[in-house]
Amino acid sequence: MDYFCASAVILYSIYLCCVRTVGLQHPSVASAFGALLLLLLTVHISYLSLIHFDYGYNMMANVAIGLVNLAWWLAWCLRNHRRLPHTRRCVAVVLLLQGLSLLELLDFPPLFWVLDAHAIWHISTIPVHILFFRFLEDDSLYLLKESEAKFKLD
Repeated sequence: MDYFCASAVILYSIYLCCVRTVGLQHPSVASAFGALLLLLLTVHISYLSLIHFDYGYNMMANVAIGLVNLAWWLAWCLRNHRRLPHTRRCVAVVLLLQGLSLLELLDFPPLFWVLDAHAIWHISTIPVHILFFRFLEDDSLYLLKESEAKFKLD
């Protein structure tokens, strides 16, 4: 279950990036892309659950979609950082998550016979997700103000 949720979270982040980059102007494109991502997740989970659970394949797939997520969000942030200062939070989130993902890839014996790399990964992502939700909140407020300005009646 942990592996499937990780894939779902990464793909959902990619979907959020798609909505933010193209979905506001072309919602049908974002919807179609979201359907494609959902299909990919379904195929991935079905393969691992019904055919063969391959840990190496699962890790490789998650690293690949994680890199897509990293590249897309960073490109969007770079393109918008002057206009949207809150993008610095997004940059911090994607870079921190990529760095912390090394805990998943470079497994080590438990510290004090209690905390292994996987446990430390989960603990360390808590503040990162809070930072990501703050970015989403700031971005949503920006979009709300932008839409209010467009439709403001004098």
